[in-house]
Amino acid sequence: MEMAVESDSPTPGHAQVRLLGPMTISRAGAVLPMPSSRKVRGLIAYLAMAPQAVARTHLCELLWDVPNDPRGELRWCLSKARGVLDESGRRRVGAQGDTIRLDLSDCFVDALEIARVTQAGFDACDTERLRSLAALFSGDFLEGLEIDRAPGFYGWLTAQRRRFRGAHAALLENLVGRVSGDEALGYLDSWYRLAPYDLRVHEMLLSALARSGRIREGEEHLEATARLFESEGLDHAPIRVAWRLARGQSNDTPRVQAVAPEPAAADSIPADPGRMVSSRASIAVMPFIDRTGGSGGGPADGLVHDVITRLAKLRSLFVIAQGTVFALHERHVGPQEAGRMLNVDYVVGGTLRRDDTRLTVSVELTETRTSRIIWAETYDGKLDDAFAVLEEIGNRIVTSIANEIETSERNRAILRPPNSLNAWEAHHRGLWHMYRFTKDDNEKARQFFETAVRLDPTFARAFAGLSFTHWQNAFQNWADPKREIDCAFETAGQSLLADDRDPAAHWAMGRAYWARGHQDESVSELERAVDLSPNFALGHYTLAFVHSQLGDPAQAVIYSDHSRHLSPFDPLLFGMLGARAMAHTRLGQYDDAAEWAIKAAARPNAHMHIKAIAAYSLALAGRDDEARAHFAAARAFLPQYCVEDFLRAFRFNDDTTALFRAAARRAGLE
Repeated sequence: MEMAVESDSPTPGHAQVRLLGPMTISRAGAVLPMPSSRKVRGLIAYLAMAPQAVARTHLCELLWDVPNDPRGELRWCLSKARGVLDESGRRRVGAQGDTIRLDLSDCFVDALEIARVTQAGFDACDTERLRSLAALFSGDFLEGLEIDRAPGFYGWLTAQRRRFRGAHAALLENLVGRVSGDEALGYLDSWYRLAPYDLRVHEMLLSALARSGRIREGEEHLEATARLFESEGLDHAPIRVAWRLARGQSNDTPRVQAVAPEPAAADSIPADPGRMVSSRASIAVMPFIDRTGGSGGGPADGLVHDVITRLAKLRSLFVIAQGTVFALHERHVGPQEAGRMLNVDYVVGGTLRRDDTRLTVSVELTETRTSRIIWAETYDGKLDDAFAVLEEIGNRIVTSIANEIETSERNRAILRPPNSLNAWEAHHRGLWHMYRFTKDDNEKARQFFETAVRLDPTFARAFAGLSFTHWQNAFQNWADPKREIDCAFETAGQSLLADDRDPAAHWAMGRAYWARGHQDESVSELERAVDLSPNFALGHYTLAFVHSQLGDPAQAVIYSDHSRHLSPFDPLLFGMLGARAMAHTRLGQYDDAAEWAIKAAARPNAHMHIKAIAAYSLALAGRDDEARAHFAAARAFLPQYCVEDFLRAFRFNDDTTALFRAAARRAGLE
């Protein structure tokens, strides 16, 4: 959530604005009389939460349906707001041009404080700080404030209430994990009343009751919850499982592990029994809100269906099926609440708006248990071809979501003690090291991938990662190439046996075939990878890599561009750029090759072969001094590095091999 101000604590003598519960404004401990007009109070709240100045036109559209004199009514509301907020010598409601801004920089606004801490993460706060934050929630956001015939304000208010309920639930969950006894039960009770359909609160409450020997209360709660869930058509079986586990645990066990629900999964993704043994993170993509006024079944629903399907095809996430999320949406369950009800790790929500010429889509990816927004983006396109625009936006959303979750999971795994990792965490710990592209990190990555496949022999992606580390050993000449290529091929085969519909398995096999010199088989496997998942950026990149050497160099350029378009911040971006440089070399476009190679070599994790591509491309372009500088950078990795090392790593035909040898002689790079 964006904020206009940062407020660490109330400032004595200045205003305190309370939005969590009935709206109040106080100064020096005295509560100020509030305007009777709901629109004035709504205007103050909206401006308080706005991250920047707001246009008068927008405020008129927000608060009035069809006013007789919108500008005049807005001026009247602003005058009433000034009467409450402005102080002697300090004008807080300011106008500049056609915009209005509320200056509360030295005031305390409870909602902004919660938003700031939520975004930073509750883990960074000590327990006493969390207690004080929990005390700020005295009710719903702007409780009791509804404005008739103001659909824009109603939509904003609904979104804010959902967001702060999610933040409140996340805060209470964090507190329950830190305190004990009656205090923990008190917070659990507040959490339960706030989110009665959140599986996690029932699991923790039942666990607490079992630990304290209050079995009868646990049984009563279980039966009441079963009736509640049945009345809403929800599955309460996971809660019964949690109660059985809780009763079977010893009193010193800290808590019950969360048990995942069993919704119908998208496409062929099977339900996972729980995060402790799962090989994937879980995600729910909620239907997008059509701000244009669509009644369902329009482009917003079509876009969400496409995103769900494409995410499922990646095979790296457990994706909640479309039927489940649309059913919750029809019951007016917001994204964060739905994420907690479904017990998923991440939830996606968004909006879509169309006008005569453009389509705008806004998307947010939230970590369910912390309510922290880990990624947000707005996409905009011309409506010349609505289907093409939706296809393009859908592709970008899917790739961004997958990349952001992978980054989040890698960062989470790297903080865990190595001996406490499950298969999923070990896999992401391996990815963290793999993308460093050094010999030592590659060896650590191999060890973590081996841990992952030992813990879960059906984990196709971990086998694919393990194959890549062997491939990398051969490509970089860090170990015996023949042995490592055989290992890369073997582990790629194990990945396919585990899941032959995972694009990463075919990607690994495509690389292994390339390393063995089987060009046609390599291309076939890589094409299978992108057929299975058109959003699989690594598949497109590796097709560029293979075609840039022995295949079609023009196709290599296309695959390189598409992989970068899908994943513009990919850890293998240097390879995408380097493949395009090699393709331009084979096309005789040496100046273009040099420019793309320089970009590749500038990437922070570019290895010696990428530096060498830049050196040889620059030499072919007649830029000998720059070529020698890049070759020196390659030798920083391996002092005796020479053209033979470069040619041994790649698969060029005789003409291209002769071309690179000539470039090496020309610039003295032999």
